[in-house]
This record gives sequence, C-alpha cells and structure tokens, in this order.
Amino acid sequence: MRLRVTNMTRDRLLADRAERATRFADRFVGLMGRRSLALGEGLHIDPCNSIHTFFMRIPIDVAFLDPDGVIVKQFLALPPWRTTSMYFRAKSVVELPAGTLAASGTQEGDRLVLEPVD
Repeated sequence: MRLRVTNMTRDRLLADRAERATRFADRFVGLMGRRSLALGEGLHIDPCNSIHTFFMRIPIDVAFLDPDGVIVKQFLALPPWRTTSMYFRAKSVVELPAGTLAASGTQEGDRLVLEPVD
C-alpha cells in the first residue's frame, strides 16, 4: 500500500509514494540495501519506537510519531550505521529522504497525516 504523508501543521506534502511496513520482516529490513530514496518516497514502520540504520547506504530523515501522528522525536540526515534510543511515546516512524524535514520546516510537535494513495 502506498501512502501520502502530509505535515498538517505546516500544510506541506512530505511524501506521495511512501510504503508501509507492518509485518515483522518488512519492519526489520526497512530501507536496508537501498542505494537511494527519491524525493516523494518514504517508509512508514508501524509499530515502531526505535530504529537502526545498519547496512544502509544513505542518510535518512526520521520522524517518530505518537498514536495521533504528532512528532515526538525527529532526526535530520541520520547516517548509516546508527541506532536511536527507544521513544516510549512513539507508536510508529516515518523514514524520508535526507533533507525532506528541513526543507518543509517540519519540527517536533507537528502533526503528520498518512493517507492511502489510490
């Protein structure tokens, strides 16, 4: 399923071709091995409250979301071979191309909405 990710607080589109990872294997693999992540692409991992970027080749922007879609923690251009802490208020995470969050002015406390794309 493809998703549209919109920052409702700032009225900005963050992704229009994000994928959803809900099965264990899909959540574990995530974006590992990808050589690039194009503008408009992304990955929503649910449930999730911490991530790693082991075996990744690219930096990514990361937004941890609470059950209402509010960003409780974000990372800009998180490099490969890193781990994050656990964010107990987070229910899911959105991974986006590096630079997406800064370019859109997205900040912690903003509310993101994820909608299926036909």
